[in-house]
Amino acid sequence: MSALLIFLIVALLAVGIVKPAFWVAAAVLLFVYVQYGRAGGRGRSRNEEYRAYRDRRDSQARFERRYRREHKGFGSSQAGGRRQDDRR
Repeated sequence: MSALLIFLIVALLAVGIVKPAFWVAAAVLLFVYVQYGRAGGRGRSRNEEYRAYRDRRDSQARFERRYRREHKGFGSSQAGGRRQDDRR
């Protein structure tokens, strides 16, 4: 598959001598191939991206839990940040 794609890019570059619009098509095809086509390329795979997202999400959740423990009124849904038992 990748050999066919590279051949197509080279062919578009060769035909681009006659019509420069084919150079643009070759550039777009090359960009798509580099960004999304190769699993071992520069870009990260979907599993790696999800793992990084999950790690950031879990880290943020741990920070928020720790902050709520240390600052009792933080994050409460009641008006004024007071807890339910502090109301008068």
